[in-house]
Amino acid sequence: MARHGGGRSWYGKTVGAALGVTMLAVGASVWTAQAGSVSESSPKPAVSATPGGAVTPVDVTIVHASDAGARGVNITIDDGPDPTWTPQVLDLLREYGVKATFCVTGTQAQAHPDLVKEVVAAGHRLCNHSVSHDTAMDRKPEAYQSKEILDAERMIVEASGGVRSMYYRAPGGAFTPYSRKLAASHGMRPLGWNVDTKDFERPGTDAIVATVERELPNGPTLLFHDAGGDRSQTVEALRRVLPWLKEQGYAFGFPVR
Repeated sequence: MARHGGGRSWYGKTVGAALGVTMLAVGASVWTAQAGSVSESSPKPAVSATPGGAVTPVDVTIVHASDAGARGVNITIDDGPDPTWTPQVLDLLREYGVKATFCVTGTQAQAHPDLVKEVVAAGHRLCNHSVSHDTAMDRKPEAYQSKEILDAERMIVEASGGVRSMYYRAPGGAFTPYSRKLAASHGMRPLGWNVDTKDFERPGTDAIVATVERELPNGPTLLFHDAGGDRSQTVEALRRVLPWLKEQGYAFGFPVR
């Protein structure tokens, strides 16, 4: 999820995560993967998350593009799963025939493995969102970053029944060259966003919808949340945004890998 100045007490109480203030910069015209140099030390290959499972490394650049083409959009849902809001989001996605990418935290996956399995069973993709949602991860040692990412992946794989994450989204966009390379070496494409709906701040359903309509020209990857507090505005916004996107001729896809 995007970093915000407040409203982090849920994660603080849950996992004691540190706060950060740096934001991921996403260009207004970025529709394809964002390139970047990787100059920090390279991560060493690790044991695969599931016994005997092969891991194919992917590109280290932060992806925004959709595999649905020029009129494709990617719906991404962060911070869950949550027993109140995730089922409602899943119901809406099913109603409109939309597949999404769920960026789940290790702690939430471990707490609600049944919901992780529901996400997978419905044909959606998983994205690693770290263990504790520490938005200051980019200021922490590499060993800490590694533990947050790899421990989360272990938790997610266990919760899903063996399904790996296809992407890694740094909390608050707190990527580092090291974390990107580590994730990519474990088959998780670093995932950015183009449209931050600001739904985490609960600005009102109308404001969330207006943000999508206004900022969609920035690129195809939309950021919503299904945990971290009252997400009723998000649910209602999705109820309006999903059919509107279809009416505008957009196709729903996944971020490219």
